[in-house]
Amino acid sequence: MAKRLPGAALIVALVLTVLTPPAHAAAVDFTGIVALNNCSGSVVRTPTAKSSEKALVLTNGHCVKLMADREVLVDQPATRSFTLLNRAGNGTLGTLRAERLLYATMTGTDAALYRLSATYAQVEGMGSRALELSPQHPTAGTDIRVVSGYWKKIYSCRAEAFVLMLREADWTWHDSIRYTKPCDTIGGTSGSPVVDAATGKVVGVNNTGNEDGGRCTMNNPCEVDEAGQVTVRRGIGYGQQTFQMVPCLPGGGRLELVAPGCGLARP
Repeated sequence: MAKRLPGAALIVALVLTVLTPPAHAAAVDFTGIVALNNCSGSVVRTPTAKSSEKALVLTNGHCVKLMADREVLVDQPATRSFTLLNRAGNGTLGTLRAERLLYATMTGTDAALYRLSATYAQVEGMGSRALELSPQHPTAGTDIRVVSGYWKKIYSCRAEAFVLMLREADWTWHDSIRYTKPCDTIGGTSGSPVVDAATGKVVGVNNTGNEDGGRCTMNNPCEVDEAGQVTVRRGIGYGQQTFQMVPCLPGGGRLELVAPGCGLARP
């Protein structure tokens, strides 16, 4: 049961209520966003990453190449470059360069992580910062932003539901994020971070959408439930969750696929 406030205390409480601003959603802009030559991406970090560590860039596995089912690439040399956007998305802060392809796959998820030659501190010195990967599974109804560095566009919608199996051509992805209609993503938005608008943290990576109403074909993913029932949702976009990556990244720019809780496919 709530306690009653005496008159004076009640007045003070009412004044404080009026003067205290309400909590607002995190402002989602192009901070940490990069453009690839064919896709979008973002500079990301785990909650425990140190500023002295080499920074990571998150994008899709298919932005590396169209990979075979069950193909997993781990710790390979890389020379890819990324254009780091300014906060407004109307200019660039410089070029970031990868030194390793830390991980890439289209098995179970569609994700890739590049390790840069620059540290997180150096990225901040360029006038930007990394986005934090959320270690938590998002919830249905979450207000999200899909931020494309390639198109310099931010899509706003909600995470409508989570798809048991999302099938496209030869690939099957698990526990995919289905967007509501306003996130009508297009080619070039692949690899964009899916950002929780309330926290500013990355909860997924955008990877596909059903363009023509096709059934489980290239650029026309379909949803498959436990009974094998197929559902096609024309014009709907999807992303892959990223919380399962966090346990795989213990720090120091290392990847440990055998770490407890790591949910990424192994070679």
